[in-house]
Amino acid sequence: MKEVLLALVTGLVVGFLFAWFKLPIPAPPALAGVVGIVGIYLGFRLYNYLAPMMERIF
Repeated sequence: MKEVLLALVTGLVVGFLFAWFKLPIPAPPALAGVVGIVGIYLGFRLYNYLAPMMERIF
């Protein structure tokens, strides 16, 4: 839980600084960005789940 809170605070600070300096946000549009990050995470977890099975086959 500590990592999640640190990530949230870091994101808030970075977002605030980018807005303050009137820079474009360093991420894709909100929903697409969240879905992309979730997809990356799920793909990583899927690989960790399937890798032991694939090693037995190959």
